[in-house]
Amino acid sequence: MQIDDRERVMVRTIARLARLIERADTDLSLPQYRVLAMVAAGDERATRLARRLDLAKPTITAMVESLVERGLIRREEVEGDRRAVGLRITPAGEAALEAAEAAMIDRISPVLERLDEADREIVLGAVGTVQTSLDAGVASLPAS
Repeated sequence: MQIDDRERVMVRTIARLARLIERADTDLSLPQYRVLAMVAAGDERATRLARRLDLAKPTITAMVESLVERGLIRREEVEGDRRAVGLRITPAGEAALEAAEAAMIDRISPVLERLDEADREIVLGAVGTVQTSLDAGVASLPAS
C-alpha cells in the first residue's frame, strides 16, 4: 500500500493531538471519556458502544462498571426488551464530561490559536466532517 505524504502527516498529527488530550488534567481517562461521551450522545447499550469504539465487549463491560460505580452513568431497563440494559449519563457524569472536555480543549487551544481564523474554521469543519464519516462507516469496518 502506497502511503500519501498527507495521510502520513494526518496520522502523525492525530497521534500527537491524542497525546495532548491524554495529558489533560481530568478525572477521566481517555477511554472513560470516550465511553461517557458516547453514552451522553445517546448510545445507550454496551454492545453498540463496543462496536462504535471498536472495543471488545468485556472491555466495555469493565469500563461501564467503573463509570457506574463512580455514579457517572446508570443502568436502566429497556422498554420492550427485558434482557437489554440501557445506559444513561447522570448529572455527575454530565459535569465530569463537561470538565474533561474543557480541560482537553485547554490542552489543544494553543495549537488552534496559532492558526489564522480561516484555517481554524477549515480545521474545525473538517473534523466535523470526519466525525460524520466515522459515525456512518464504523459499522462496516472490519473487526480488529
